Amino acid sequence: MSKPYSKITIASIAIAAVVGGGIYLTSTSRVNKTVSNNNSAVANNNPNQATLVSIWDKETEPNYLGTTEMTVYRSPSCGCCGVWVEHAKKHGFQIKDVKTEEMEALKQKYNIPTALASCHTTIIDAYVMEGHIPADDIKRFLTEKPQMAGLALPGMPIGTPGMEARDLKQPFQVLAFNDKGEVEVFKEYQSY
Repeated sequence: MSKPYSKITIASIAIAAVVGGGIYLTSTSRVNKTVSNNNSAVANNNPNQATLVSIWDKETEPNYLGTTEMTVYRSPSCGCCGVWVEHAKKHGFQIKDVKTEEMEALKQKYNIPTALASCHTTIIDAYVMEGHIPADDIKRFLTEKPQMAGLALPGMPIGTPGMEARDLKQPFQVLAFNDKGEVEVFKEYQSY
């Protein structure tokens, strides 16, 4: 197999893993490493031990004293949502993980605009958090307690918590929305 073909194949596997929530391989000189289905990079030169790291592991809101109990509603078949749950746990949130096939009805119940929808819906402190929102943005929102219904990260941008694929990163915006359907940018990520 030629080197360019090999690089394309590895990139394709990584993208397929993000979309399908599967397992993919990455390699460095002399050491092959397996990255688990959480789509995080491996940072360890010992071939017998892997350490999963994420750019989202660094806590930027360490003094958060607000609500930590959240309920996450997600499809039983969605692997990326499970990875996002682990991300939230790393940041001190206590998760009630509810797997349901009724996601569309749930989004209607909580008045989530269709344009803001993602794969999982979280309820915390009477606010709605839709999608792969970084945990520190949730903490900041809950600390500020704005007159909004919640936050949303529409779609499933590659690079967001739970959607990581090595160095692939799409710019994205975390949006705040209210019950009237009005939306404003809460935080924007161009380079992260």
